[in-house]
Amino acid sequence: MKKVEIEDLPGVGPKVAEKLREVGYNDLMTIAAASAGELADVAGVGEITAAKIIEAARDSLEMGFDTAEKLKEKRKTVGFITTGSKALDDLLGGGIETQSMTEAYGAFGSGKSQLGFQLLVNVQLPPEKGGLNGKGMIIDCENTFRPVRLEQLAKGAGLDPAKALKNILVARAHNSDHQMLLAEKAADMIEKNDIKLIVVDGLMSNFRADYTGRGTLSERQQKLNRHLHQLLRLTETQNIAIYVTNQVMARPDMMFGDPTAPVGGHILGHASTVRFYLRKSKEDKRIVRLIDSPHLPEGEAVFKVTPDGVRD
Repeated sequence: MKKVEIEDLPGVGPKVAEKLREVGYNDLMTIAAASAGELADVAGVGEITAAKIIEAARDSLEMGFDTAEKLKEKRKTVGFITTGSKALDDLLGGGIETQSMTEAYGAFGSGKSQLGFQLLVNVQLPPEKGGLNGKGMIIDCENTFRPVRLEQLAKGAGLDPAKALKNILVARAHNSDHQMLLAEKAADMIEKNDIKLIVVDGLMSNFRADYTGRGTLSERQQKLNRHLHQLLRLTETQNIAIYVTNQVMARPDMMFGDPTAPVGGHILGHASTVRFYLRKSKEDKRIVRLIDSPHLPEGEAVFKVTPDGVRD
């Protein structure tokens, strides 16, 4: 049976197929998982045509129900990236996993970005050392990326710093639209560059800056929802890990406990596969609490951020 290509779908000629590939719709699965409005925008076709394209892509794939046994087999392809701390890896069931989006939230200086930088280095390690023999990509939303820090972490992980930097693709997102565009471009670059991890550092930063005041909240959340689904699709269709960092806001109504809460509301809370909270302790220690996971119990772990990287 002949394999169905994007060009074979009704309403898609060579020009439309080229447009779709340019923005990351490289295979039938990414098209099948898209919405009609989204596909109409990027392909320059009407929504009715876009709906027909999506329907044809779905018909070409097995997108119905599967047995839990088959799903278990698919889970065997999940890879794990070590955080550098065994205690944290154990809390997360083996490290940061592919086919999932992991969100870390906490106050300034709690170690969210440092952990992201560490993962960009560790993903390059061989599997026996906790890596995926792959490359990393970072969308820097808060201008925190510093190559000199990555060199320190690479040395600490026993890698050649110059080589490690070549294996990390970096883009600075200047606003929320640019951030979403970078996520689209990332889809096109994953296979070509053997990307196994995407870090979005400061996921909510641009959305908060672009949409201020309660009157814009609905529009912001709709746009954020689209962006999160862009990212989630990448984890599922490309078998990669996505690690995002998030800010916190003060909650003055909290009488007891920690008066901070993650920004982004329920939309971000539901989109994140695994969610944990970081807070600073004495000296270089950080305490991490697992807040949400589909298969892991809540719990806490302690790790250190040293000049060499994340350690127990």
